[in-house]
Amino acid sequence: MRTSESARRRGRQLDQPIRHGQLTRRGPWRTVAKTLGFTLGVLLVSGGSVAAVATWDLASSVKPGVHLAEAPGDKAAPGTEVSAIAGGVNLLLTGTDTRTGQGTAFETSVVLEGSSGAENNDVTILLHIAQNHQRVSVVGFPRDLMLAVPACPQPDGGTTPASSRVMLNTTLSRGGLSCVVLTIEKLIGIQIPYAAQVSFDGVTAMSDAVGGVTVCLATPVNDLYTNPPLHLAAGQQTLIGADALSFLRSRKGVGDGSDLGRISNQQVFMAALARKVVSGGVLGNPIALFSLAKAVTKNMVLSDTLTNPTTLVQIAVALKDTGLLNMVFLQYPTVSDPIEWGRVIAESSAAEVLNMALVADQPLQLTGDPGPGAVLASSAPVVPGPLTSATPQATSTSPPVSTPAAAPAPAPTDAVLPTSVTGQTAAEQTCTKDN
Repeated sequence: MRTSESARRRGRQLDQPIRHGQLTRRGPWRTVAKTLGFTLGVLLVSGGSVAAVATWDLASSVKPGVHLAEAPGDKAAPGTEVSAIAGGVNLLLTGTDTRTGQGTAFETSVVLEGSSGAENNDVTILLHIAQNHQRVSVVGFPRDLMLAVPACPQPDGGTTPASSRVMLNTTLSRGGLSCVVLTIEKLIGIQIPYAAQVSFDGVTAMSDAVGGVTVCLATPVNDLYTNPPLHLAAGQQTLIGADALSFLRSRKGVGDGSDLGRISNQQVFMAALARKVVSGGVLGNPIALFSLAKAVTKNMVLSDTLTNPTTLVQIAVALKDTGLLNMVFLQYPTVSDPIEWGRVIAESSAAEVLNMALVADQPLQLTGDPGPGAVLASSAPVVPGPLTSATPQATSTSPPVSTPAAAPAPAPTDAVLPTSVTGQTAAEQTCTKDN
């Protein structure tokens, strides 16, 4: 009985007309929603510890990697687990000043004449993550630093000979990203297996991706030499897109008008960005995190050691428990060059202390001030001053008067840096200032 009933059911099913090719149609927005849904699901299930796993879905946007010249020691092989990378990390970030392919604002012949092609590494920053992932040091190097440069292999073959005296910002054009890495390795005495290069449009895209960064200005910032020009009132300013790029590139509008003032101003921005990320402004917003990951992979040229999405994730995860007080932003110590005006050389005694600490993976203890382009927020009264534009680009409020986070007492293993080494921790609220 059951068998005959089952047969009748099968017969009715076979009698039904066959529909060929009538699969459910999926519109483009449904595909996007599914992708984002997958990303959000992973983030929500995994939590902040693996928030950067969004980059896993972005492998197709990673550009071909740049091979770094071999240095003593073995580079860590890319991992396959979505967990913190084993051991410490040295990663060099360079910002190129090329105007080529950077949008209509940089396409005039006059602007392109200033810098085109690969050109100069206008910004050079070393990210050092400690072996135990409990500390992060971010070292900014002046573009006008005169130093010895090793022989650099050319990307298309051949070698640029070594030189005993070269300005740091010319190393990118001498031998590409690998040459910048070799130069900083020689200067400090460490191996740097990871590197990345970003241009103007990349900075703009990443500031957009995080929804802007709010910085404190103790004085108005006016700089007619940036593109677009800066006209910012004192107080709190949220910088995004092209304004963020101009703020980071400004020299005439901050500090003493030098690259040293610009570095301390950049550290105000980076510390504010770190506070936003750690406080949950970005890590707590999966869509913002996905956008940032997309901006990184799409707008950066990475070393071939970073093109594996897993490696990017592992480095990001290593930062999750560091804490703001243990993120130190500092400027490589320099003094005026006695040979050439407008250039600087390493301050040998302070540089030796810093170099040895980085090689030994010691915690860094700052004793100097934030630098010529910044001041602690607790001692930053608002100086309204005139704006050089009748229409400021952003409204402002007074800077917060806060008590700086107390630095812990130096441990026996800490490297106490001389006062000539300027900088701040991410926990310290600082404000940009001019002279």
